[in-house]
Amino acid sequence: MLPVRHRGMSPRVFNTIFDDDFFTGFFGDTNRGTLPSVNITEGNDEFNIELAAPGYKKEDFKIDLDKNVLTISVEREEKHEEKEEKKLLRCEYKYNSFSRAFTLPDSANSDKIAAGYNNGILSITIPKHDSHKTKPARQISIK
Repeated sequence: MLPVRHRGMSPRVFNTIFDDDFFTGFFGDTNRGTLPSVNITEGNDEFNIELAAPGYKKEDFKIDLDKNVLTISVEREEKHEEKEEKKLLRCEYKYNSFSRAFTLPDSANSDKIAAGYNNGILSITIPKHDSHKTKPARQISIK
């Protein structure tokens, strides 16, 4: 019996395209090769950075400050094994990493930066120096 060709593709290519491993690798991890989304807000007294990174632990994050550049990075290796009666059927290694860098403004007080991780959101609070805090509106009296 001759192999069946599908629109110019050999059976092997056709099977590879529709193989479960192909789709798992291609569609299964949609964050591979992308950076987490970030929201940055400025208040009167501080700046806030929120980075959406679900599925990580706080220990996975590394936050560095070099001069006025704040860098958030993750490097994590995952190992997943499926076993049946001590015969290894599948072993997958997955390595995730990303890095985001932000240049802090002169008004940032880098000595008092605080960070927390909750429900998949890494939150970083960067206070402003007292001299750069927005003063509340007031009325000037005329003498």
